[in-house]
Amino acid sequence: MARYEMNISNSAMGGESQADIFCDMGLMYATGQGCDIDLVSAHKWLNIAAIKGSERAAMLRAELTPTMTKMELARALRAAREWMTMH
Repeated sequence: MARYEMNISNSAMGGESQADIFCDMGLMYATGQGCDIDLVSAHKWLNIAAIKGSERAAMLRAELTPTMTKMELARALRAAREWMTMH
């Protein structure tokens, strides 16, 4: 999965917008499709997708947030902020 994360370019891939791709990644981590369930990573990618304009990601993030501890939420927000700073 890390390879997929690192290969995301600034242009849309295969007709999907970056926001859609990030939303899909958030869903993947939230549901454990092809990886272990990781709510921190799920929230991180849904947050990034929402920032990039995905309303669906914003709704999913809002559903996910109450299931997380304050520490998990803080880690997810920090990870999203760091990713946005680097990209």
